[in-house]
Amino acid sequence: MGLNSKPTLYWSLLRHNDWKLYVASTTKGICYVGPNNKSFEELSLWSDKHFPGHILIEDDNKLEKYKVEIIEYLDGKLKKFTIPLDLKGTDFQLKVWDILFQIPYGETKTYSDIAIALNKPTAVRAVGGAIGANPILMTIPCHRVVGKNGSLTGFRGGLEMKTRLLELEGH
Repeated sequence: MGLNSKPTLYWSLLRHNDWKLYVASTTKGICYVGPNNKSFEELSLWSDKHFPGHILIEDDNKLEKYKVEIIEYLDGKLKKFTIPLDLKGTDFQLKVWDILFQIPYGETKTYSDIAIALNKPTAVRAVGGAIGANPILMTIPCHRVVGKNGSLTGFRGGLEMKTRLLELEGH
């Protein structure tokens, strides 16, 4: 079976202006975009939990097409990602992430809006949990979800990163 008989996650460090993000993909698509300025350990721990038995291999070439779109987004030139995604989550998480993916650039929704879109208006807390588990920051725009009064609420990448992304999109 050769050296690469184990399933593989490919990763790369994206450095652009003052952004430093770890990104990872399978052969099917991007599966992870980490928070700004976090360590490789966060990617490694996430990989162990969500892709057990996979090995992490650094490969800038395999990640290039993903990094290009993320950089275009960070430069304000890209409004909607077109790169393939490889999402692993529960059915509920996948439904929530699909709704997030539909939130237009520059707009925000509340947790209640997402719960209502799922036809589960009382599932606001569960929606929050699914949003917090989103593995692909920016690409699945969980930063576009705010509290009922428009307040910035928790974000896996931290509130500073959420604020920067919303400002980038004109908020």
